[in-house]
Amino acid sequence: MNNTNALQNLHDTIALAGAGKMGGAMLTGWLAGGLDANRVLVVEPHPSEEIKALAVKGVRLNPKDAGTVDTLVVAVKPQTFPEAGPILKSFVGSNTLVVSIMAGTPIAALEKVCGGMVVRAMPNTPAAIGRGITVAVAAKNVSAAQRATADALLRATGSVEWVDDEGLMDAVTAVSGSGPAYVFLLAEELARAGVEAGLPAELASRLARETVAGSGELLHRSELASATLRQNVTSPGGTTAAALEVLMAKDGMQPLMIRAIAAATKRSKELAK
Repeated sequence: MNNTNALQNLHDTIALAGAGKMGGAMLTGWLAGGLDANRVLVVEPHPSEEIKALAVKGVRLNPKDAGTVDTLVVAVKPQTFPEAGPILKSFVGSNTLVVSIMAGTPIAALEKVCGGMVVRAMPNTPAAIGRGITVAVAAKNVSAAQRATADALLRATGSVEWVDDEGLMDAVTAVSGSGPAYVFLLAEELARAGVEAGLPAELASRLARETVAGSGELLHRSELASATLRQNVTSPGGTTAAALEVLMAKDGMQPLMIRAIAAATKRSKELAK
């Protein structure tokens, strides 16, 4: 069954807590995939005009006395969860599936505050254009049917990978959750280096932006490993080889990226405490 059919056949009542950029992207993906808008209620104290417009399609925005739901998707900012958690608990019944996309918030914390059967997930910002990658881990009491529901909801914004060890989620956050920022930084610094080499700023920015975007799309479409794609661009003794000699030196990109991922992983663990 493809994801469109999965969403069309989903008959659960779903509450979305938090309709900011990521929550809003998920909601848009659900409705585009065929989820019945009348089955969705949204809890968002400051809804955007786009979210308000969805109320016309049947989405219930900030309903009073909604009662318990089949599925609660928690997309609030982690720092607001201590305040929002007790409010969200009113939506959770004994068999409610709770899907959280909050960074650094472990399953145990969600179970303690909200209850329910918890799936913890980490998406990333390309979800806004349907090209995200989400990694999810389920608590042991999550049923196969609930896991399928979580998968359908998360897959509306891109690919989904499941892991069995929640301990991996800190490294997942560091690699894919924070990863888009690293790619944007690459484009930023590539443009800056182009200006240093003599290019006009506007041209350097465009060249860097399109190069990063095009290379990413090539990587997405190709079945070749990233190392093979790199080698295919690199002629022996050529300009690319000269640049890679610097980037792949002992003090180059590899140790720098290892340190960066380690720092992000450490911070994710700190946030979970």
